[in-house]
Amino acid sequence: MTSTWDPAATGVMRLPSGRLVRGRGLSRPLPAGPVPSFGLYLQDEEPPPFAWEARWLHWPDFWLPTDHTATAGAFRVAWTRAGSERVEIACTGGLGRTGTALACLAVLDGVPNDEAVVYVREHYSPHAVETPEQSRFVAEFE
Repeated sequence: MTSTWDPAATGVMRLPSGRLVRGRGLSRPLPAGPVPSFGLYLQDEEPPPFAWEARWLHWPDFWLPTDHTATAGAFRVAWTRAGSERVEIACTGGLGRTGTALACLAVLDGVPNDEAVVYVREHYSPHAVETPEQSRFVAEFE
């Protein structure tokens, strides 16, 4: 499967390496176009099944993930798979938790930690990463 998604499409962010990752809010309908081959879902409760491979991380709204080790591993899986597959990261609104995850993927892609939130706000949404705790999580992400 190709990783080609139109980066001009709503929610598709291009990382510096060229990897494409779609962020979105699960409260909105699935965007038109190809479906992801892998999705990482950041919710307080486990979402219903998807028609593609998916992984769920327990992450309360406006807070941080409950298992930082599992979260870091899931981010690495998403970043690696984005090199050759369509990867989607989503939470309810598509901004706080999704933006935090996208910023961590940017760090994995070589963006310095202290620039990752700005990168995501410029390339995904100006409202991404909603709380000081989420910004600190990105700053400390390894």
